[in-house]
Amino acid sequence: MSESAGENAGADIGPDEAARDLLIEVVDTPSVTGEEAEAAQVLVEFFEAHDREVWIDEVGNVRAPADDSVLLTSHIDTVPGDIPVRVERVPPEEARFGGGETADSEDGEEQLWGRGSVDAKGPLCSMAVAAVRTGVSFVGVVGEEVDSRGARYLVENRDEVPGAVVNGEPSGWDGITLGYRGLLAGTYVATSESGHSSRPENNAIQDAIDWWSRVEDEFAHDEWVPVFERVTCKPISFEGGASDDGLSVEATVDVQLRVPPEYTTEEVRELADGHLTNGTVHWHDAVEPVMQNPRTAVARAFRAAVRQTGGDPRLLRKTGTSDMNIYAQEWDCPMVTYGPGDSDLDHAPDEHVSLAEYDRAVAALEAATDQLLD
Repeated sequence: MSESAGENAGADIGPDEAARDLLIEVVDTPSVTGEEAEAAQVLVEFFEAHDREVWIDEVGNVRAPADDSVLLTSHIDTVPGDIPVRVERVPPEEARFGGGETADSEDGEEQLWGRGSVDAKGPLCSMAVAAVRTGVSFVGVVGEEVDSRGARYLVENRDEVPGAVVNGEPSGWDGITLGYRGLLAGTYVATSESGHSSRPENNAIQDAIDWWSRVEDEFAHDEWVPVFERVTCKPISFEGGASDDGLSVEATVDVQLRVPPEYTTEEVRELADGHLTNGTVHWHDAVEPVMQNPRTAVARAFRAAVRQTGGDPRLLRKTGTSDMNIYAQEWDCPMVTYGPGDSDLDHAPDEHVSLAEYDRAVAALEAATDQLLD
C-alpha cells in the first residue's frame, strides 16, 4: 500500500457491468423525496438476488444487515427534476473523469445522465454492490434531501453501534470527506403597531432587517478565512406588511445558519438571540457539525484503497450538511463520507456521472471495506 499515486496510475479497473446495470436501473427509477418506494424495491430485489437478508422498515429505509464491522449507507431520495436517463459516450477531450487513465479513454468516456446519478445514486449503488461482495451491512435511507428522517429513524431504532460507518455522498472517487458544517434553522416573527410611514420609530419590518443585519455582523469574517470555518448566514424567505385587519405590521423571516466545528448550534443560537430587540425566533432544526480525525482506521483504509486503485487521495471538508452529521452525533465510531461523482452537479440540470469513475469507486469501496474487515 506504500506505492505513490503515480506508480499506481495504471491500475486495471475495467467496466463493471453488473454494478453499472444496478446504477442505470436505480437512476431510471424516480425517487423524489417522499416517493422512494419503487427505487427501494429495486434495491431489495438486488439483495434478494444475492441471497442477502433485506427488508424495508417503517419509514421506508432499505435494511440489509450482515457483518456490522462496517455499515455502508447512502440515501435513496433525490430532489425534483426531470433529466432524461441515458448513457452518452463523449470524446476524450470532453471527458470529466480520468483522461488517459480510464479503461475506455481511447474511445472517449461513457456518462450516465439522470436525476440522482450524482446525488446520491452513484454512491448508493456503489455501496450496495460493495456490501454484497464484501458481506457487510447496508442501509439505503430516505428523506435526506428534506429532513433526514431515514437517518434519524436509523439511529433511534438500531440496536447496536456499527464498528465503522461509510456514508454515501459524491466526493469524487479519490475524495474522502471528513467534515461537514452543522445547520441551525429558525423563523423570526415580529409585530408592531400600524402607523403612518412618516413616523420615525421602527416597524416590524425594520426590526427584522436590523436583527438580521446584526446577526450577519456578529459572524462576519475576513475573506481569507475558509468557508468551512465560518458561520454563514442565509435568509431563506421574507414576508412583511400590514396585517389583515390593518391594525399592525408583521414580519416573518426564515433563516439558516451553517455552523463550523468551532461552534455548537446552541452557542450560535445564543449569539443570534442576543441581538433581538423586538420579535422572537422559533429555532426548529439543529444539526451539529462533524469533523473526523484523518488518522482513524476507516480514513486510513480509504486512503490506502484509493492509492491501490490508482489515485492520489484527497481529504475534504464540505460546507453543507449530510446524514453523516446525524450519525456522528449519536454513534461513537469512526466514519467518512465517500462516493463517485462531481458534487458541483448536485441538483443541477446537467447531472451526470462518469461510469468509469463509478467503476473505480466500487473497486475502492471493496478494497477499503476488505481492509476494515481484516
